[in-house]
Amino acid sequence: MHRAFQRIRTGVTLFAIAILTSVIGYVALGWPVMDAIYMVVITIFGVGYGEVRPLETPAERYFTIFVIVAGTSSVVYIVGGFVQMITEGELNRAFDTQRKSRIIAKLKDHAIICGYGRIGQVLAKQLDQAQQAFVIIDNNSERIQTAETKGYLVQTGSATDEVTLEAAGINQAKVLATVLPDDATNVFIALTARGLNPQLLILARGESAETEKKLRLAGADHVVLPSSVSGHRIANLITQPTVVDVLSQTTERHALNEMLTQLNLKIDELMIQENCFLLGKTIGEVEVRGKGRFVVIALRRRDGTTINHPEYGLVLVLGDVLIVLGHQGDLPKFASRYELRSELSNPKVETR
Repeated sequence: MHRAFQRIRTGVTLFAIAILTSVIGYVALGWPVMDAIYMVVITIFGVGYGEVRPLETPAERYFTIFVIVAGTSSVVYIVGGFVQMITEGELNRAFDTQRKSRIIAKLKDHAIICGYGRIGQVLAKQLDQAQQAFVIIDNNSERIQTAETKGYLVQTGSATDEVTLEAAGINQAKVLATVLPDDATNVFIALTARGLNPQLLILARGESAETEKKLRLAGADHVVLPSSVSGHRIANLITQPTVVDVLSQTTERHALNEMLTQLNLKIDELMIQENCFLLGKTIGEVEVRGKGRFVVIALRRRDGTTINHPEYGLVLVLGDVLIVLGHQGDLPKFASRYELRSELSNPKVETR
């Protein structure tokens, strides 16, 4: 590609020199400047309007021949540079595709990541750091370019297509993770992948608890609900006796929020107020009303006592604070619907 650009630059330089030399030459032969410029243009570009002035002397004729040869040659050289640039680009893409196909064909016991969204990017980064071979399947040009920039192997296409899965080496793979944000697509991918490789370990992402059964019936060995991801780990970070209120520590909270944001999750504290519908309800009833879109990971009583992994039968009383993990868009809606106050979004007011 660099040689093609160099050729174009050289051609443009020669073309400019040919035009300038030609104009100066006609002027030297006694032509007016405007007539000289006009003669050069119609001669080089082959317009064919005829000579501006009769070419009476051999010098004028020989010089016109020089203008034709020099101008046409430089134009052809420039066009050749553009053709070379296009051809090299196509060849490079073709060679790159063949190279990746050969590499994928040699892979064994690798992982296949279906979808290079937020979760797919986190997963790819972790696998890369663990030096686990993997192939990404995606059909979005921007995400594909991002993955290729990082040096990842990418198979362009839809993961619901058997041909695409086979091109990604599904027959030699040991695990497939379908992490698309659409449950129906994940179900179809799991079903297709299971049919192609019965021994394959399939991990699937589910957006709602109702989808888990369908994904397992489709062939998924494990189903991960984003609202439950790292719930126990985060609860331990929050309630660990050796940590002084991890949520109030700038460094710890920044790291925690950064991790959750990559998964489209957030952690929030919801206070049970006097007019709250959930007052007197159990933890189990709260999660049922949440329809699997969040999980209660801790409960802080009014006296400051924190209960890690509260039991489903625990009854909520006035002043209790639910520490929940869920989707960024779902938690504010749930809090508004059941008149809960977000302690992380609003200033904390002590009531006695």
